[in-house]
Amino acid sequence: MLKIRRTSQFSRYVPRRWTVAPLEPILHASPWRLRLLGLAAMLGQPLFGWVWSSWLVQPYENLWLRGLMSLLGGILIFPAMSRDFSNPTTQILVTLVMWIELPFFFSWMYLCNGGNEPWLATVCAVIVFYYHLTDWRLATAGIFSGALLAWALFVWLMPNGAHWSAVDAVVILFSWSCSILLGLSSANLRREHLAHTLTTMGIMAHELRTPLSTAALIGDAMQMEVQRQPAHPRAVKLEQLGERLHALVRTMNHQIDTQIANAKLLQLPRHTEAVDAAALVEEVVAAYPYPSNRQRECVKVVIHDNFSFLGSPTQFSQVLGNLVKNALHSLTAADSSYPPGALRIELDRVLNRGHISVADDGAGIDPALLAHIFKPFFSSNRSTGHGLGLAFCQQVVHSAGGIIQVKSSHAVGAIFTLILPIAPG
Repeated sequence: MLKIRRTSQFSRYVPRRWTVAPLEPILHASPWRLRLLGLAAMLGQPLFGWVWSSWLVQPYENLWLRGLMSLLGGILIFPAMSRDFSNPTTQILVTLVMWIELPFFFSWMYLCNGGNEPWLATVCAVIVFYYHLTDWRLATAGIFSGALLAWALFVWLMPNGAHWSAVDAVVILFSWSCSILLGLSSANLRREHLAHTLTTMGIMAHELRTPLSTAALIGDAMQMEVQRQPAHPRAVKLEQLGERLHALVRTMNHQIDTQIANAKLLQLPRHTEAVDAAALVEEVVAAYPYPSNRQRECVKVVIHDNFSFLGSPTQFSQVLGNLVKNALHSLTAADSSYPPGALRIELDRVLNRGHISVADDGAGIDPALLAHIFKPFFSSNRSTGHGLGLAFCQQVVHSAGGIIQVKSSHAVGAIFTLILPIAPG
């Protein structure tokens, strides 16, 4: 019975309302995945052009068009494309390339070949492949728009060559509906796995409060004993131990607050409370449980122009706390001596947007990892990170109508910038 009551007590950690997941132009994007896709297009297009024109001859084949598709696929191999997939321009370009390569091109070839059996099977395979390659929402929109554009061009350029078959339509529709079902099922499975993991984290974090409360009481008892016997030869040592124990409890409670906030990653509501950016930053910097005075003194706050925005003060305190924690870890990884200004927090206005930047001179982030750092459970530092902090930061910023950007290179530090709409009035 106790276990049942405890489960219901922490049911609030289970997301009841899912936020809209960000679109992923390439699922599980990585440099090698993009390069392999580009290589497959570069080599596959001319290869099948030869197969359908010289070996298993089809009614229609265009080697010039195949060559163009091959060159287009080669764009994905360029290091500038595959190295930093977090760049919005790169994401749009990759999405466009794959849209042309798959739904548009293969719909065109299917129509030009009169919808014969080889091309009917090819189109069905492409539909399934496209849904495994990209977000199901992008795949659905891409297949519909690509097929529609190919049909419009075919009717315009070859008005007497149209071939329609109800059987083909049923087969393609079946393949399409199965692909949508698989895409939705996979997305739901990922969300369910994330929900259960976050729930477990929330429960475990909350349960740590009990032993920490005991530790805090022990620290109080040690300090009270010192007050009763100030002349005791170990009084100074006991006082120091009591202070260290309280500092440890504060640090652990800060981490627990962060984990409980992370457990609510997917159910963040939109808040409309006006938040003063400068006051928020000053409060977070003052309250953060720094491991040492040197780390505390390395933080520099620069307010170029203050602003207010609509959001949750509690959630944004967690966001800034996460960014400060990551910056300090980066400085530690770089063997920094924590000089003043090694960690900088700057506030400014740019047009009608407020900017909060957290910059450090630490170890930086490998550019190949930038496309993944905001994904749940991905961490660039497996020894210290659980991979939820930045995912939580992104969700909080998005819930306030803003965006979070990162600029970094290996061994040269990182700059995280929160760009938020300024509150009216």
